[in-house]
Amino acid sequence: MPARDGLLMRFVIRWVVSTAAVAFTTWLLNPYIRIEGADYLSTVVLVGLVLGLLNALLRPIIIFLTLPATLITFGLFLIVINAGMLWLTDMIVPAFAIESFGWALLGALLISIVSTILYAMLKA
Repeated sequence: MPARDGLLMRFVIRWVVSTAAVAFTTWLLNPYIRIEGADYLSTVVLVGLVLGLLNALLRPIIIFLTLPATLITFGLFLIVINAGMLWLTDMIVPAFAIESFGWALLGALLISIVSTILYAMLKA
């Protein structure tokens, strides 16, 4: 059971960090990346969950399939993959809206930076 508890705790921490990063990004890049509707908190939590699940389940497959492009670009193509995951989240969650793929690219970059900072703060 301790290993299972640790796995669950890591998932919850990743979910909270992802949700916080999405909330910051929607605040900073509003109106280009936004939460629509009255229930902001539940929508941003749902976006964090969907994005986390897509990153855990679909992203590794996409990275494997695009490995040549990732290697040629020295890993910069991973930003495009992250933007694709964010764009897919936009398609899945109706109250989450992104104006264009360019804004998804900027949003994915910002979410990555904020998540890295938050993980560093949690480890300290």
